[in-house]
Amino acid sequence: MSKDPSTIPSTIIDATWPAAATQVAGGFLIREGQGGGSRVSCATLIAPFGDADIAAAEAAHRALGQTPRFMIRPEDSALDAALEARGYIAYDPVFLWSAPIAQMQGEVPPVTAFAHWPPLQIARDLWSELEVGPERQAIMDRVTGPKVCVLGRKQDRAAGVAFVAMHEGTAMLHALAVAPQFRRSGLARVMVHEGARWALAQGASRFEMLVTHANDASNALAQSLGMTQRAGYHYRREGGK
Repeated sequence: MSKDPSTIPSTIIDATWPAAATQVAGGFLIREGQGGGSRVSCATLIAPFGDADIAAAEAAHRALGQTPRFMIRPEDSALDAALEARGYIAYDPVFLWSAPIAQMQGEVPPVTAFAHWPPLQIARDLWSELEVGPERQAIMDRVTGPKVCVLGRKQDRAAGVAFVAMHEGTAMLHALAVAPQFRRSGLARVMVHEGARWALAQGASRFEMLVTHANDASNALAQSLGMTQRAGYHYRREGGK
């Protein structure tokens, strides 16, 4: 089945980067992130809404100790306008890049990238050094479907790390991080190829990655790999938070 390019696939995001828990409040799905960032701490609209529904979602966020925040997908323009009117601030617009899995295959030189699970301690340490800390690593541990850590190496040392998980034939890349001294060396491309090689062996038909508009390096990488922007979204959070 082909995918609607205007629609954000919330199911694959939730499956490959899951919140600690979810609940429904006021027609919104509320995610409990436990410090793992906006993607696992936001609300998404799942039913028609009014002011009372937004208030219910806000209350659910606060009960979890979270700042009220909402993911705004292309189909959520009415919600976007309602939140703006309430003083909510827009932030972190995101591109969803996508390509057939065959297109993402490429050369992986020997001892340059290794797909494995569970992550070696050196991979976890490198993620932590590159600001993918315990809260975000806990998200990876929660994934129940096929998943893999890709460790990249340069100059005989751990130089980069990434996470790939599968859901319904699509592999999604998360938490790609390369040590500063090894950026612009081609290592990220090799790591993507290794992740895509693993995903093909798992039966994936597509490969996708979520990238903020501000991440010039990752957007350039996706474009250079021939990926296309299938959709996009942004967040709104309560003003002043």
